[in-house]
Amino acid sequence: MYRKLIRPLMLALAAAWPAVVAAQSPSPANQWEPEIRKFEEADRLNPPPEGAVLFIGSSSIRLWQTLAEDFPGSKVINRGFGGSQLADSVLYAERIVVPYRPRMVVLYAGDNDLADGKTPQQVFEDYKAFVSRVRQKLPRTKIAFLSIKPSPARAALLPKVREANELVKAYASRGKRLIYIDVFTPMLGGEGMPRPELFGPDKLHMNQEGYRLWKAVVAPYLR
Repeated sequence: MYRKLIRPLMLALAAAWPAVVAAQSPSPANQWEPEIRKFEEADRLNPPPEGAVLFIGSSSIRLWQTLAEDFPGSKVINRGFGGSQLADSVLYAERIVVPYRPRMVVLYAGDNDLADGKTPQQVFEDYKAFVSRVRQKLPRTKIAFLSIKPSPARAALLPKVREANELVKAYASRGKRLIYIDVFTPMLGGEGMPRPELFGPDKLHMNQEGYRLWKAVVAPYLR
């Protein structure tokens, strides 16, 4: 009798074991924990000003090293962490968005998400989750989404990039204090393909010319 009871129990435990192991494994998002702690330590040593414009997102933000020079009329904070996805910005919003009480958040993410296999709808849902998370604590802060850029290295993803951008654009157009900033269109050439002169050797990250274009597009929204 006991064997009849024990055997199904052992089989159930064996089937559940992978899930137990997975639950104990670090979340992929935890790879950013050291970087987030560095931001927090820097904030402790040199508290950033409130009411600034906070730039957050993936490597296109992290590598924008001329932010302060590009927007001298605005107090800016750079909290980009390269390789991150939109869900990572959602996860860490309480730690690297809310404490600054910015007047505007400029978010760039979604590029890595699509490259990792997420659908445009999933990118859109993560964007809405970010808006919701920030709105809970900062209801009057403007949230600007920098459209996902077209890059030569990821030209095959252009249809998905367009779809994700359109979903965000339509949503932002209906929301209060939501802004969609189109850097996608001016980064395309005459044949509708990414302009190679805006990118570095890896054809994924922008060069100085690319950031000059972004500066020109973003500046009017910060005034």
